[in-house]
Amino acid sequence: MPTVNDIHAALQSLVPDTLAETWDNVGILAGSPNQPVHRILIALDPCTNLAEQALSRHCDLIITHHPIIFKPLKALHINTPTGAFLAAVLRAGISVIACHTNLDSIEGGVSHVLAQGLGLEAIRPLIPAAHGCADTCGLGSIGVYPEPVPASDLVERLHRFCAPEWILAAGHKPERVSRVAVCGGSGSDLAEAALAQNAEVYITSEVKHNVARWAEEAGIWLLDAGHFPTENPAMPLFAGHLRKLFDSRGWDIPIDLAEQTAPLRLLWPPVA
Repeated sequence: MPTVNDIHAALQSLVPDTLAETWDNVGILAGSPNQPVHRILIALDPCTNLAEQALSRHCDLIITHHPIIFKPLKALHINTPTGAFLAAVLRAGISVIACHTNLDSIEGGVSHVLAQGLGLEAIRPLIPAAHGCADTCGLGSIGVYPEPVPASDLVERLHRFCAPEWILAAGHKPERVSRVAVCGGSGSDLAEAALAQNAEVYITSEVKHNVARWAEEAGIWLLDAGHFPTENPAMPLFAGHLRKLFDSRGWDIPIDLAEQTAPLRLLWPPVA
């Protein structure tokens, strides 16, 4: 059976670590690189419930989008969420790989999937990668509708594809839209780049207050659909790409998708 190290090496042809941002932390973050891999669990978020799912499904490798270790650890206490997760996987002999901004940046990555899910065409990166993948990789995506669509149709597409509990809006709502920028996850800082490339709408999550206020006067419509809903649709497609990669190498390794839901819930007004 291929080892964790073999899986990580194979991933370099799909989501190379070199595409990750300099502030990020990707690759093998826990476990043994020499451990044979018999079953893999794919998930957006590392958490103790994910460790329990991996154990119950007899997975010996977890691949997450968000890294369990993001900033350097000065201590590791098992009564903390990070410590509890790491203790659980290490006790069970489960290794962990993170594919974060490298999965964001590849062609067909998180934002590209979101743009495709909204029906956009001529999709390209919003911020091209500084290295690798020519001009097909980078953070965020921007695309067009060949024929402008009503703004209400765009919102309906977003709701249907991401199933968010809420959609927040800032700035002036246009009647029709043709050029849309997106960034799955926390992309508030890319709003100005979206406007500079003539996007009429920018869809992301965790929009900062000052950016929302800026949008009121800048002439762009911002939609915040939540971090988990805008990223999680990419996980099944990532698993599919991974299966094809393994098939090309003759690796018969089952790949499971974790069961996860958005951590934030709409408290008020109450949902009937």
